[in-house]
Amino acid sequence: MDELLVCHLGQVEYRAAADLQERLRELRQRRAIGDVLLLLEHPPVYTRGRRTQEGELPMGAAWYATQGIDLVDTPRGGRVTYHGPGQLVGYAIMEAADVVEHVRAMERAIVGALSEHGIESRARVDDGPDFTGVWVGERKLASIGVHLSKGITAHGFAVNVDNDLQPFEWIVPCGLHAQMTSITRELRTAPNMPCFRKRMAYAFTQEHGRRQRLVALPRLLAREPSIA
Repeated sequence: MDELLVCHLGQVEYRAAADLQERLRELRQRRAIGDVLLLLEHPPVYTRGRRTQEGELPMGAAWYATQGIDLVDTPRGGRVTYHGPGQLVGYAIMEAADVVEHVRAMERAIVGALSEHGIESRARVDDGPDFTGVWVGERKLASIGVHLSKGITAHGFAVNVDNDLQPFEWIVPCGLHAQMTSITRELRTAPNMPCFRKRMAYAFTQEHGRRQRLVALPRLLAREPSIA
C-alpha cells in the first residue's frame, strides 16, 4: 500500500502556508517527495478564489481589517471563504489525473470523518459547482477549493470544527446565501480538535487507499536543492 505523508503544522499565517504549498508542489513535481497532506489552522483571513465575484465582500477591505481579518487573493477554485482558529484546513499536495474526482474524494473523506464524529452529512454533487463541499441538511459545514499545476494539486478543504461563524455572515460565502455551521453547532458541544484532526487524516488516507505516515516539515523541506 502506498504511503501518504501527513504533516501537522498547528496555526500558520495564510500567505506563509500558500508559499509552503508551492515549495512542496515543486518538490512533488520533481518527485523528490511523495503525496502530502498538510493539516493546520489559520489566523482570521478571507480568501478569494478564481470565481469570486463583485459584491461577495460587501463591507470592503478596510472594514474587514478593523475586525482583524486579513484579505488574500488565491489561485484556488471556488469563491470567497473565511478561515480562522478552530477550523481544520487540509492542503493536499498530490498527483491527480482528474481534478473533479480529487474534489469528490475530499468530500467523501470529510463525510466519513463527520460520520465517525456523530454527524450525518452529504455532498451535493448534482447541484452544481457552487455547492461543492459538505453539507448538513441545508447548512454548509466544509468548503473545498483546489488548484492543479503540472499534474499536482494544492489547496484543499476547510472543516468548521469549533471556529467563530460570525465572519461568514459578513460575506457571501462561496457565492451562496447559505447558513454556515460547525461540528460544535451541530453537536452542541465543542469537539476535541486533535481528535478530529487525527480522524480526518485517517479518513482522507483511507479514501485514497493509502497508509498514513506522519512526517515533520523539516524532513520534507530537506529535499529542496541547496543554494550555493
